Amino acid sequence: MVEEQLAARDISDPEVLSVMRRTPRHLFVDESLKDRAYWDGPLPIGHGQTISQPYIVALMTQALALKKSDRVLEVGSGCAYQTAILAALSGEVCAVERIPALFEKGRANLKHLGVRNVRLKLGDGTLGWEELAPFDAILVAAYSGDVPEALRRQLAYGGRLVIPLGDGSSQLLALYSKSPQGSVTRKTIAACRFVPLIRGRGAEGA
Repeated sequence: MVEEQLAARDISDPEVLSVMRRTPRHLFVDESLKDRAYWDGPLPIGHGQTISQPYIVALMTQALALKKSDRVLEVGSGCAYQTAILAALSGEVCAVERIPALFEKGRANLKHLGVRNVRLKLGDGTLGWEELAPFDAILVAAYSGDVPEALRRQLAYGGRLVIPLGDGSSQLLALYSKSPQGSVTRKTIAACRFVPLIRGRGAEGA
């Protein structure tokens, strides 16, 4: 997976490649999908959600240029595969998931792998995590028409935010960088396909 799908394309960060090699993706998918865990594509994890394509996980992670001292906010942690990747490259990950069943699945997956530098919260990811802000990096794993205002506020000076922008038919992965003085620049990274970013907390059993 790493050599053919990531290194052979434009994933060049050695730390990202190393973490992707040693994180067992098959542990994050259902038993019936384990033979497809390392394929070049997203896979369903239930409740209308997916585990992202390995290349997109690596691309978003590389764009954030993480340091071991960084505190990261992840919006839409799902089964926690992306969470585990972020946790291996940063100081702390604060992950928000709105669907109770996926929240529990993600928590179990991280516990199984012994990942300790993650805080998980069940709630509305569009609100971020105000009491733990600011964040050096923010990753949003669902598309939106724009960056939610709460996430803009919670991005630290010098921070980076990556998010899919667009609608159900066309999306572009965007990287926002906030300077130490507070000015913000935007860079388009690639076309992508994500599920929509939904406000509010999901219902039990949803």
